[in-house]
Amino acid sequence: MYQNLEQYPYLCTSMTQRQLFLRHIAQTSDAPLLLEIEQADGVYLADTKGTIYIDLIAGISVSNLGHCYPVVVEAIHEQVTRYMHLMVYGEYVYSPQVELAKLLVSSLPRTLDSVYFVNSGTEATEGAMKLAKRYTNRTELISFQNAYHGSTQGALSLMSSDYHTQNYRPLLPDIRHLRFNNIADLQHITERTAAVIVEPIQAEAGVIVPQNNFLQHLRARCLETGTLLILDEIQTGYGRTGTLFAFEQLGIVPDILLLAKGFGGGLPLGAFVANKRIMSVLSHNPVLGHITTFGGNAVCCSASLATLKVLLTEDYISQVKNKEQLFRHLLVHHAIKSVRSFGLLMAVEFANFELNKRIIDRCIEKGVITDWFLFADNCMRIAPPLIITEPQIEYACRTILEAIDEVLSN
Repeated sequence: MYQNLEQYPYLCTSMTQRQLFLRHIAQTSDAPLLLEIEQADGVYLADTKGTIYIDLIAGISVSNLGHCYPVVVEAIHEQVTRYMHLMVYGEYVYSPQVELAKLLVSSLPRTLDSVYFVNSGTEATEGAMKLAKRYTNRTELISFQNAYHGSTQGALSLMSSDYHTQNYRPLLPDIRHLRFNNIADLQHITERTAAVIVEPIQAEAGVIVPQNNFLQHLRARCLETGTLLILDEIQTGYGRTGTLFAFEQLGIVPDILLLAKGFGGGLPLGAFVANKRIMSVLSHNPVLGHITTFGGNAVCCSASLATLKVLLTEDYISQVKNKEQLFRHLLVHHAIKSVRSFGLLMAVEFANFELNKRIIDRCIEKGVITDWFLFADNCMRIAPPLIITEPQIEYACRTILEAIDEVLSN
């Protein structure tokens, strides 16, 4: 009946996992890493061949407590035995959402007291964009060059890169891109601007830290013009920078806070947080001003709650700055042009992408997983789980330096 099995790949039982992956999983590049990971624990990953890798990117700043942290796994298991999906926005009140929201807002400034749970960072961005327009009755949104806030159509509109946006136009209108750390550009924020969205540290630009009180000037200009300030802590939140949230070190408080990545404790969860007075506009004119099917799922909230409790009671966050300094102390090589960092979010700069890519590939061959940045492809990304130990840091840095030498010698 089935003469040519290539027409019916689901019948080809001899195909390898890798072949099935390439055939059936949508690809976003022509050179996937193709690591077949079978197990993960702490800062380590293991593939199907038994190769052990140390994970220096934590799933792109997601697994802040490492992989399969026991307390988080236990919380997930306990919740799964109770219930998983319920209607997340409607008539149901359930404890994982309520307990997480209560603990989260108790860890934030008093003005940030209302949480809208979503599934991801880009959804948090989308929700915040809608909230800002609805609350202010304004249309203009402002973001910054080389910022990344997500890949859906609205979030993509906030991106300044023509390379990443040109094939998806038309994008949302009435969006302006300013230069990060350029105080003069803040004059473009006016009484017609609904919101400015900014990362406290520009991550995908290669860990660009605010200078000359730039964020304080931005906060003041937003207050002057009645513009909402949206702070994107999707990569920098949940302890990565040495405080629970980066803005605690930067002397500002946003009107809307975006969370995801590490917020979910390894499961898909995001949120935008605002004052209840602001958030309340989503409840009328129209009713159901923003809705989601899975945002705030009980299992995801349980993982997030367990993660937050660990971060607030253990000393992982307080160790971040010392671990950052150890990385910086060890990563010294004539091929390294600079190391930029803010906590355990680090960019190791090389001369160009080609050299960086060869070094990254060699690191992975030697058992250290790292990556590059979207808008700084000559920089190696280092954003390990916060639980990484000093001996693990020393091993990882020694391997990186060996990889540099080996690449240069070839």
